[in-house]
Amino acid sequence: MFKDTAFGPTFTEKTTQADGSVLLKLKQPLAEFPEKLTQKLIECAKKEPNTLFLMRRNPADGNWKGVTYAETLEKVRAIAQYLLNLHFSEDETIVILSENSIEHALLALAAVHIGIPYSPISPPYSLVSNDFGKLKHCLEVMTPKVIFAQNGNTYAQALSLAKRLFPEAKIVTVEETHEIHFAELLTAVPTEAVETAYSNVNEDTVAKVLFTSGSTGLPKGVINTQRMWCANLQQITQVFPFMASEPPVFVDWLPWNHTFGGNHNFGLTLYNGGTLYMDEGKPTPKGIETTVQNLRGISPTAYFNVPKGFEMLIPYFEKEPELRQTFFKNLHILFYAGASLAQPVWNRLEELALETIGQKVPIITGLGCTESGPSAMFASWHGAYSGLLGVPVAGMSVKLVPDGDKTEARYKAPNVTPGYWRNPEATANAFDEEGYYKTGDAVKFVDENNPDKGLVFDGRIAEDFKLSTGTWVNVGVLKAKVLTAGSPIVQDVVLAGLDRDYIGAILFLNPDACRKLAALEESVANDIAFQHESVQKFIDEMLARLQAQATGSATLVAKAVIAVEPPSIDLGEITDKGSLNQRAVLKYRADLVEKLYG
Repeated sequence: MFKDTAFGPTFTEKTTQADGSVLLKLKQPLAEFPEKLTQKLIECAKKEPNTLFLMRRNPADGNWKGVTYAETLEKVRAIAQYLLNLHFSEDETIVILSENSIEHALLALAAVHIGIPYSPISPPYSLVSNDFGKLKHCLEVMTPKVIFAQNGNTYAQALSLAKRLFPEAKIVTVEETHEIHFAELLTAVPTEAVETAYSNVNEDTVAKVLFTSGSTGLPKGVINTQRMWCANLQQITQVFPFMASEPPVFVDWLPWNHTFGGNHNFGLTLYNGGTLYMDEGKPTPKGIETTVQNLRGISPTAYFNVPKGFEMLIPYFEKEPELRQTFFKNLHILFYAGASLAQPVWNRLEELALETIGQKVPIITGLGCTESGPSAMFASWHGAYSGLLGVPVAGMSVKLVPDGDKTEARYKAPNVTPGYWRNPEATANAFDEEGYYKTGDAVKFVDENNPDKGLVFDGRIAEDFKLSTGTWVNVGVLKAKVLTAGSPIVQDVVLAGLDRDYIGAILFLNPDACRKLAALEESVANDIAFQHESVQKFIDEMLARLQAQATGSATLVAKAVIAVEPPSIDLGEITDKGSLNQRAVLKYRADLVEKLYG
C-alpha cells in the first residue's frame, strides 16, 4: 500500500545511567562527512557541472532562471575574492536581510567558502516590525562589514538603520541599488588568496549564525560550524538514502533564515547534487496560488512544508487531477515540521496519494531545533502517525532526563551547536554537566520495552502548568487536540490556566476559512467573520466534542475566547518562523485572559 521508499536502519540501543537518565542511540554509525560544506560544491561542479543547482522565477517574465553547479562555483570564487579584498577583521561578519534568492545563496556560499561568518536575518524584522528592535539587536550582535538586501527600496528603512549603526559597512543590493550593485562582486578575479582562505577553513570554523527568538528576551544567535552543518546533512542522508542515489528535486518556500529551510532543505540539495526550485509562495491565501503554480510544472522527489501549508494544498489537489499526478509521481516522502500535522490532514494526504498513484507516500517528521542543525531524530518508516518523533540520527546521543512527571530530551552529537554567538551566559545555561544540550522538549517512549518503536512528543517542559488543584496540564498534547478538532477554522491556540480552576483557550482563527464557512465575501473584515453565527456554532461544537473526550480537568478545555487582533512580532507574540509564544500572548492579551476567568 505504501510507496517502496528506501529508509536507513532504525535499530537502537538503550542504556540506563546511575542517575536514572536514559541514553538512546542508533546502532548504525555515522559515516564520514566533509570537513567543510563547499567541498560538496567543488565535487558537484567537477562531476556534474551542467546540473542545475538553484532556480528562481525571473520577476520580469515569470520564466525559471538559475545557475548550474559549475556556474555557482565560478561566481562563489569571484565573490570570495571581492570579500577578501575588503579585509574583514576577526569581529566583522556579513548580514543578509532579505528573502531567498540566487544572489542570497551565492553570497552565503562565498562567505562559507572562505570562513567569514554570515547571518541571514528574519525578513519580518526589517519589513513587519514597527520599532526594528530585534533587527537592531541582531545587527549589533553581528557587527557586519557587508549588509545585503535583494531590493534597496523594499529594505530602505532597515538599510538606513544598519548604516546608522555601522557607517563603514558596505550595502549590497540587486534591485533598486543605492550603494553597491551585486554585479560588482562578480567582477572580482579570483587569486590564490581564495584557495588559501579556503584551505584555512576547518570543521570548527563558524559557517553561519542563525537567530532563534526563543520564548523570552531578544533573539539568540546559534553558532553553526562547518562540522555541525556537514554532520547533520550526512545524518539526514543516511535516514533518506534515496537522496544520495537519486539527485533530489525540491520545490521549496521555507526561509533560509530558519534552520529548516536554510540548513536542511538548501543543504540537502547541495550535499546530494540536486536542484532547488525557489518557491516564492507561502501558506497564505495569496501565496498558496504561487506555490500551486510552481507545483503544476515541477515534480519534487521530496516535499517539505509546515502543517498549514499541507492543509492549504489539499483543496487544489482535490480539484486538479493533473496537479496531483505531477506532484505525486516522483515523490518519495512528504515531510512536515514546525508543528503537529492534524490527523485529518494526514489522512487526506494519504487518500489523495492512493487515489492518484495507487500507493500512499510516507509522511515523515522528527524532532530537532536550531541548536541541532536541525535534525536530531526521525520517524522514518511506513505507517507513522502525527506526534511520532522516531529514533535518533546516526552519531546522536539522546539523553532522556526525568523532570517532574515528564522526561526532557537532551542532545550530544557532532551536529549540536557549540553555543550562542557572543553570549557566554546563554551558552553556559544551555548545556548540562555532561555537555548535553538541554532542549526543553518533553518526550516519552511508545513502548518502554521496545525503543525501536521510537519516541513521541510530550509537550514543552516550560509550557506546561498546574491548575489550582495541583494537576499538571500537558500543553503540547492538549494544543494538538484542539488544533485537530478545530481544523480548518482554528489556526492556532494558546492555553491558559496557571493556578486557575480550569483550562481556557485563546483561539486564533483562520479568517479565510471563517469567511468560507459563513459564505461571506473576501472583503468582509476579519472581526465580522469571526463573530458570524456559523463560526460561533463551529467553535461551540468543537468545545463540546473536546469536553466529551476529556478524561479529567487536565484535558478539559472549559472556555474559549477569540483573539481578533493577529499576533504581534514586535511584542514577541509570534516568532519569525510563525509559531506562537505562549508566555508573550498571555502577557499582552490579559484582557482575553480576564474574559476566560472574570
